[in-house]
Amino acid sequence: MTTVPSTSTVPSTPAVPPTPALPSTSTVAVPAADARVLGLAHYAARGVLEHVLARHGLTFQEQIVLHAAATADAPRTPDDLVAEVRGSLKADPATLRATLGELLAKRLLVQDGAYLRPTDAGRELLAAARTELAPAAFRVWGGIPAGDLAAAGRVLALVTERANAELAALNA
Repeated sequence: MTTVPSTSTVPSTPAVPPTPALPSTSTVAVPAADARVLGLAHYAARGVLEHVLARHGLTFQEQIVLHAAATADAPRTPDDLVAEVRGSLKADPATLRATLGELLAKRLLVQDGAYLRPTDAGRELLAAARTELAPAAFRVWGGIPAGDLAAAGRVLALVTERANAELAALNA
């Protein structure tokens, strides 16, 4: 089963002290969900993430690859990581291999025989970025009713499944 990163790509954010829910400040009519609305939400959330990651010297793609290595149940080979992240990001394998090289050069991943493992520095960097991102993530996601989040999750999972099927058919 391929794991699809969340639109915000926020790996399990730590607890944030409760603050009042922020009301929407938008005066625009609420549009029906479609590809454009999904894309706008993704890029807005990704923009916040990339701003934080840049302060830690990481790119979005590096963070995704490093997170995949750090959260794996067992050590992963470079091919394993490329396949997993390619399935999620739909990125070119050569680009992902270059990203692995960048993470190795930054000493955030280390080669251990046939496997790649995150270093302590890599894990610490992910934790620091996650901690810095947590308040913004709370401001973005906080106050959204659980039922709305569950409905959005069901819709997004279905859209992902259907889009992956379309992409597979296009690549067949």
